[in-house]
Amino acid sequence: MDSYDLVIIGAGPGGYVAAIRAAQLGLKVACIEKDATLGGTCLNVGCIPSKALLESSEKYEEAMGHLKAHGVLVGEVGLDLPVMLGRKDKIVKQLTSGVAMLFRKNKVAELHGFGRFTGEQEGEAKVIEIVDGEGKVSQRVAAKHVLIATGSKVATIPGVELDYDKVGTSTEALAWTEVPKHLVVIGAGVIGLELGSVWSRLGAKVTVLEYMPKMLPSMDPEVGRTAEKLFKRQGLDLRFGVKVTSAKVGGPEGAQVSYEDGEGKAQTLDCDRVLVAVGRRPMTDGLQLDTIGLATNQRGFIEVDEHYATKVAGVWAVGDVIPGPMLAHLAEHEGVAAVETIAGQPGHVNYEAVPNVIYTHPEIASLGKTPAELDEAGVPYRVGKFPLTANGRAKALNATDGFVKIIAHAETDRILGASIIGARAGDLIAEIAVAVEFSASSEDLGRSIHAHPTLAETVKEAALGALGRSINF
Repeated sequence: MDSYDLVIIGAGPGGYVAAIRAAQLGLKVACIEKDATLGGTCLNVGCIPSKALLESSEKYEEAMGHLKAHGVLVGEVGLDLPVMLGRKDKIVKQLTSGVAMLFRKNKVAELHGFGRFTGEQEGEAKVIEIVDGEGKVSQRVAAKHVLIATGSKVATIPGVELDYDKVGTSTEALAWTEVPKHLVVIGAGVIGLELGSVWSRLGAKVTVLEYMPKMLPSMDPEVGRTAEKLFKRQGLDLRFGVKVTSAKVGGPEGAQVSYEDGEGKAQTLDCDRVLVAVGRRPMTDGLQLDTIGLATNQRGFIEVDEHYATKVAGVWAVGDVIPGPMLAHLAEHEGVAAVETIAGQPGHVNYEAVPNVIYTHPEIASLGKTPAELDEAGVPYRVGKFPLTANGRAKALNATDGFVKIIAHAETDRILGASIIGARAGDLIAEIAVAVEFSASSEDLGRSIHAHPTLAETVKEAALGALGRSINF
């Protein structure tokens, strides 16, 4: 039986990044992955393939009409969906193969199968067994430390009957070989909005059903209102405050969704595809946590301390299996912090500087506190806001929808939060994340020289706006 300093269960962003960092720190590391390829949901059927299709569908939509504003005239525009899907698959293969290469480079042992605890000990080391696709134990390994990074899986709701074809999840929606005539999306969160946008651009009628009464309720309300207006302008049929009671195969078009509207009246939608996008839940099934005396909380998460240690000595957990935002980049940082602690170094994650991005068009990004949260906490603050309509580069890009908003403490001027809706918001938020990491003030950002003309100038202007001295608005 091979023995390691650290065994990581799960090779998604949290797991594979932690494995590489641990190897850099001199630990003997193995990473167990249940799937044939590394990278987890993010690289294989999540972040990466969805962004590839978002980019391709945006190019298609531009060619269908938006290029005229630039004086670019094109002939008949066609859609070759197999080529588009093939490009997506090629990108996924390149990146998952890249992770395997990084494992070899850093001497991380790559083990495939389903890793689970046995409750056995080899001295101070815990014994982990690896189960193959037929349910047989193929290998046993021992490790002084075990990091659980098994991620999350698709959540569902009562009444939804998944057949993983007509009624499916994001995994299926990334691989449909025909554009749906009418797609019903259950859930107006990140996944529903992104994939709904993809298929809408490619020609589908898209209806989005959301239980919450408004768009993006956890974000700044102004962002939600602006996003709703822009998405409706793009053709998405958004219905809020509705309760889906069933979704199943059947009806004249292939699938049916029943729901109660805001007034409690029963409604039925006929469609040919249903995308269930009501969130995700932690993936701890089959780990046999009970054999080591570990249990999940009422919501299925593994509780950890500030260093990502569980209550069981030598067992750690990061990413989607612990309470907190389910974000690939957060899982990466948690994984690094956990293994640095294991190696005797200080690990650190600043949860006030974690960006959250929705890759629709326009993109939406946020971090830190919202005005509502600060009001509730009684924290005094100032707001600086700058519209993209006043930015020269945005005008050149013909992308003037949206704004940048920065919130700073009214007394110390320290940046407390930010919201961006607009072109390349996911890139622009990075500058503010760095500023928050270093406890910067809005004046620090406002006095930093930004190249002209760039979209980044909107961040500077919003920072100046928090001081009451925006120059170009």
